[in-house]
Amino acid sequence: MEYFLLLISAVFVNNVVLAQYLGQCPYLGCSKEKGVSIGMGAAVIFVMIIATPITWLIQYNVLVPLGLDYLQTIMFILVIAALVQLVEMFLKKAVPPLYSSLGIFLPLITTNCAVLGVAIVVQREGFDLGTSTYYSFATGLGFMLALILLAAIRERLEISRLPLSMKGVPAALVLAGIMSMSFMAFAGMI
Repeated sequence: MEYFLLLISAVFVNNVVLAQYLGQCPYLGCSKEKGVSIGMGAAVIFVMIIATPITWLIQYNVLVPLGLDYLQTIMFILVIAALVQLVEMFLKKAVPPLYSSLGIFLPLITTNCAVLGVAIVVQREGFDLGTSTYYSFATGLGFMLALILLAAIRERLEISRLPLSMKGVPAALVLAGIMSMSFMAFAGMI
């Protein structure tokens, strides 16, 4: 039951994009097509699932025993950057169309605040290694859900009649705000 509540909390109540406002750059940049948003969501989930346990191990086995806690952010960014390079090389070799469509947003996962935020939140909450990994997966699912929902709405708006001043980014920003407010309704669930 505790893991189910953690899943609901990470996906809906404390959604990393819509409630904590982390990872806005890929959220707005990769939400024009559903296929691209699924690819970006999967890449972020992969990086979160691998980065969180590695950073957890570094924190409790290297930084804390040596009194180097102040290097936490730099170490975590280095781990995330290495993982993003692996994902980038894999996608370039295995799925070139997805690699091309993700463009600049793929290397920007390195600086995606959502990935770094999850690595820091699990340290702050004192989760154990298993719970940290599960929380990172659930948070990645929440990121992917928000990305796919916005992409689906934006694809529908492309064929709708909108005033010229609202096409593109203005409509995306308004939609993101409405989605964020609608996800606030989940706050009373837990």
